[in-house]
Parts: sequence; C-alpha cells; structure tokens
Amino acid sequence: MRDTRVSKVRTRFAPSPTGFMHVGNLRTALYEYLVAKSQGGAFVLRIEDTDQERYVEGAVDVIYHTLEVAGLQHDEGPDVGGDYGPYVQSERKDMYLPYAEQLIKEGKAYRCFCTKERLEKLQNETVGGGYDRHCRDLSEAEIQEKLDARVPYVIRQKMPTEGSTTFTDAVFGEITVDNSELQDQILIKQDGYPTYNFANVIDDHTMGITHVVRGSEYLSSTPKYNLLYEAFGWEIPTYIHLPLINGKNEDGSVSKLSKRHGSTGFEDLIKEGYLPEAIINYIALLGWCPKDNQEIFTLEELTKAFDISGISKSPAVFDYDKLEWFNGEYIKAMTDEQLVAVFTPYFKQVLGDKELDYHKLAAILQQRTTKLTDIPEKIDFFAALPEYDKELFVNKKSKTNLENAPVMLKAVVDELSALESWDHDSIHDALIGLAQKLEVKNGTVMWPARIAAAGKTITPGGAIEILDILGKDESLRRMKLGLEKLQ
Repeated sequence: MRDTRVSKVRTRFAPSPTGFMHVGNLRTALYEYLVAKSQGGAFVLRIEDTDQERYVEGAVDVIYHTLEVAGLQHDEGPDVGGDYGPYVQSERKDMYLPYAEQLIKEGKAYRCFCTKERLEKLQNETVGGGYDRHCRDLSEAEIQEKLDARVPYVIRQKMPTEGSTTFTDAVFGEITVDNSELQDQILIKQDGYPTYNFANVIDDHTMGITHVVRGSEYLSSTPKYNLLYEAFGWEIPTYIHLPLINGKNEDGSVSKLSKRHGSTGFEDLIKEGYLPEAIINYIALLGWCPKDNQEIFTLEELTKAFDISGISKSPAVFDYDKLEWFNGEYIKAMTDEQLVAVFTPYFKQVLGDKELDYHKLAAILQQRTTKLTDIPEKIDFFAALPEYDKELFVNKKSKTNLENAPVMLKAVVDELSALESWDHDSIHDALIGLAQKLEVKNGTVMWPARIAAAGKTITPGGAIEILDILGKDESLRRMKLGLEKLQ
C-alpha cells in the first residue's frame, strides 16, 4: 500500500447525493475551502454515494452547481480529476475489503456471523442495545466451518475494552472517551460494501487528507476513526469540528436549524432573492469570528483573513434578518451594470416586453431593495396603473387634500405638457419651479403627481423618478385619469 503522506494541507468536501444542499453542508464546504486555501493547500471534492437507498437522481449535479455558484472551486474531483482518484466512492468499492482483511490477519478485526434475528433479539433484551461481541473469540475451526457453509458475515473491528481514547480537536481541544463505551463497529457489511465510517477513513488516508472538517455532531464518532488510524499505523489528521447552526423558534428559544425556521437550502435561499455572495459571506460568520470587526468579505478576503483559531465552540444562530441586511449591503455596493444584470429577470417577470429604461429602474431600487424577490411588487405599477382610491391624494405631511389636489394636479399636467425635453432634470426643474410659482411646499405639488402616476403611496423613487421612467405620454395619461377621479 502506497505512502500517501503529503506535505501540504489537503481538505475534502464529501457530500452524499441525497438532495438539496443544506446551509450546514455548505458551511462545511466553505470552511474546508478556507482551511485549505488560507494555507496554500488543495480543496478536494469526493462524492460519497455508497448509500444507494438515499441516492437522489440529479443530486450530484446540484452539488456541482452549488459549489460553482458559491465560488468554491475544487482542485480535484470527479469532474476535474486528480492524482488520488477515483473521486466517487462507489467507484472505489473494490479497495476497502483488502484493508479489512489485513486487520483480520493482524488480529484487529474479526468476522461476525450473527444473524439479523439474533442481533434484533439482543437489541431488545440488552440495555443500550449494544453488540455482545459473540463472534469476537471464535476458534479458527469454528470460523472455517462457517466459511465452508457459506454463512453470511460482516467484518467488525476489535475495539479495546479497557482504558480510554484521547484525541485533540482544533476547536474543542482535548477530548477523552472511555473505551468501554465503544462498540465493535462494523467495517464491511454482508453485501461486501464498507460502512460509512470505514470508507471514510480509508478514503481520507489514501487521498492524503490532512485536515478533516465536519459538524460537532460527529465528535463522539472521532475515537472510532482514530482507533482505525492507529490499527493501520497511519498518521491521524487534524480534526476541526464546527459548532451547530441553530434557528430561532417562535417562543424565543433556539433549536437545530430546520425547515420550520425558514429555507435551509442554498438553492431555496437564492430563489427567495438572496445573492450567492451574500449567503456565503453570512454563512462564513456562522461560527467564525474575524480578528477585527469587519463583516463584509469577498471570498478572496475571507481566504486571507480566515484562521482556524477564530472558529467558536458555541452554536451559531441563523438569523434571516441579518442575512437580509447582508444582501442589502451587497446590492448597494453593485455597479450599474451588475444591478441591471441581476435585476433584469425580476423586471421581466412584471414588465414582460414593456420598454422601460432598466438602468433608471435599477437606480431607484438599489437603496430600497434587500431581497430580489421584493422587486416585482415594488415595480408592478409601472406595468399597469392599479385601481386606487382618491383618498390616497390626502397627505398631511405634504399638505394635500381633496380640495387642493385637483388644482395641483391640473397645474402639473399643464406645466409638464409644455416640456420639450422629458428627462429627470427637466421634470425636476419644472415641478420645483411650479411649487415656487404657486407658493406651496414642493410636496404639495409632488404628492398628487406621484399618486396619479403610481396609484400607490409607497413607491421606489419619488414623483420625478417615476414620471421620468414612465415617459411623457404615459405620465400625462395617468395624471389626466387622476384628475378625472378627483373631479
């Protein structure tokens, strides 16, 4: 067996193709990427598909797509190759049995011939339902007799029954477990396939993985992994266990993040209007704290700032309001071209082929948008003037009422009808000049114009921006309809 020790840091993301990408899985992938890249190492993708019962068609493509959209480019994997392949676990199935048989020869594992019925009875009768090591000390003659009779068997590891196993985690420190608590775990199942734990260790070693990043729920399994490494005489990797991600419950308490708290899948969050960069930035801070108070990071900045010592032991709470804030900050920082590119699909949802200036539309939305999915509702009045009540023309702050609103709106129509150039500055100067001429507040002129043009009180942008985007003909048409409503 070849020596797979490597000098540089190597991490691996090893998802099972069982459906969508949960934010917990994505955070694990992100931290593995950051651990590797912050130290000039390699980030490896391995698909763990041996659990065929849970396999979901198309799930591998979801994994590829998610990593691509998230910007987590892997250095090795099924699609890009590498020196340590194959990178799909089912394609490595023939390599596991020889390792298990090596442990049998060395007296570190044994064949267990117990029937399913015996194990079920044992589980019902024994406190804790643990295996009683019935086959651990069978004689060579008994073993050969069962092999000759083709009795099905699994291969179990001989766990130490006395003493304790201690390991060090980069986040949680030194942890000790009594060996009496460890069962003789199955390495190879009756069908010849490896168990998850066994395949994991063999794959990580033969792929030269130096740092294993996973959720803290796997802390209790780590002694099992380590005893396998020790049985083979292999170097144990650095463990980095990540804190849980919780969600807020309605009563103010927290519990492990699940769908009852809101969307927990990367794709679902994107469908809800969050930007991939904002999601990644937010997830990076769920359990990791930078040395300064910086919150907004590009992936490149995260790579430079990331340090394992900043990972917390305490569970993190997924706060959708905070994610929305991050999203808004990313939208505010976009260039005009980026905005139009990101906003256009949402514009088309409402406007169809209606010709409006998308750049002007994006500009009035930029400071007022925190979720992309809110855009259609914000701009629906541009597609068609909604039905509205004339009471909307009444506004205390702008000092408008049903008596002066028609007067103001008629003056606005007359003033703007005479404009030869229809743009923001021309409309602005005309309306401000009109207010001065009529000796009223600017708002007393603007409010009736905005209500007539939009048919709603809350709009992105004021009267000038809306009229500019609608264009002269449509603006005047709508304001004349408003006059009819008022008269």
